[in-house]
Amino acid sequence: MKITKLYSAAVIMVAALALTSCNNKKFHINGNITEAKDSMLYLENISLNGPVKIDSVKLGEDGTFDFQENAMDSITPEFYRLRIANQTINLSIDSTETVTVKAAYPQMSYKYEVEGSENCNTIKELSLKQMLLQSNINGIVKNPNIGVDSVDVIVARMLNDYKQDIKRNYIFKAPMQASSYYALFQTIQLGNTNSLIFNPRNNKEDVKVFAAVATSWDTYYPGAERGKNLHNIAIEGMKDIRIIENQMAQQKIDASKVQVNGCIELALQDNQGQIRRLSDLKGKVVLLDFHAFASSESTKRIMMLRELYNKYHAAGLEIYQVSVDPDEHFWKTSTAALPWISVRDENGIQGKSLTLYNVQSIPTFFLIDRNNTLQARDAQIKDLDAAIKNLL
Repeated sequence: MKITKLYSAAVIMVAALALTSCNNKKFHINGNITEAKDSMLYLENISLNGPVKIDSVKLGEDGTFDFQENAMDSITPEFYRLRIANQTINLSIDSTETVTVKAAYPQMSYKYEVEGSENCNTIKELSLKQMLLQSNINGIVKNPNIGVDSVDVIVARMLNDYKQDIKRNYIFKAPMQASSYYALFQTIQLGNTNSLIFNPRNNKEDVKVFAAVATSWDTYYPGAERGKNLHNIAIEGMKDIRIIENQMAQQKIDASKVQVNGCIELALQDNQGQIRRLSDLKGKVVLLDFHAFASSESTKRIMMLRELYNKYHAAGLEIYQVSVDPDEHFWKTSTAALPWISVRDENGIQGKSLTLYNVQSIPTFFLIDRNNTLQARDAQIKDLDAAIKNLL
């Protein structure tokens, strides 16, 4: 009797599976891409591990295509792209949507129309914004009439403005949308480096952006892998920040215990992610500079410091510059081409480093001699060039 019941249950299960397999939900991506006869059009899934080829078709004279694929089991929107060579169109698919795309090669990545998905249209907006940003940055970098320092400042401001726009008008406005998830992973090419615009590794504000989308996805798509991935990124980012904060706290020296002729230790992370200690510069004359790159006078000051550095570095001058800029990405971009030590107090004007040195205004600088002894601050120095030369 028990065997019969077990057999019957097995038959029912097999039948159910067969029925399910015959009724797989499908999504459709169709349309046409003209001027691309005989080109291979690929449909790729943008998985958590990178692009995965799903299907392909050789385009004919009119460029029509029609992909019909099984919908993912996940309840979350899934990400795909259409690709011919290095030209791509990014899409998101929600279950059984039908999305229609019309474009012309080889301008398909920025000249295309999409119907059937509000998220796909928003992703198109974000893609075009990112392309415009990249184009504007390239124009600034290649402009021979703009100095290196000015380029750094302008590019940093452009990136900061872009981030504020995307956060305010897209991500925070609708964090549960596929387009908001897509925005988190947009990149920009700076020099030979392709970097995330939103950097969650050690930027508190960017971690908050990732966490906001992760929390929203938890609500709308509980248990989804992409939501878990966002949480992991945010958690790792918070851990990295906590490690840096702990390192800074451990290196804090009580000002009351510092000798009159000594200097107070600073141990801050530089723009390459390394902890740089002021005490490690013993043997050099150090210009300790507290600076804000967002200041309108920043470019002029950086040019002055460059002149001093170029003049005296070979003789033993080092600059240890502490930024109080709140935006880490802006700071990293601004300091990428600077030859001296560039560190940042992530707590800005409320930072411990400013308190330790009793910094009341920005910019402020101090001179430290070869014995690591604090000699003077800016208010006590009438001729900085002469003061440096005297210590060397």
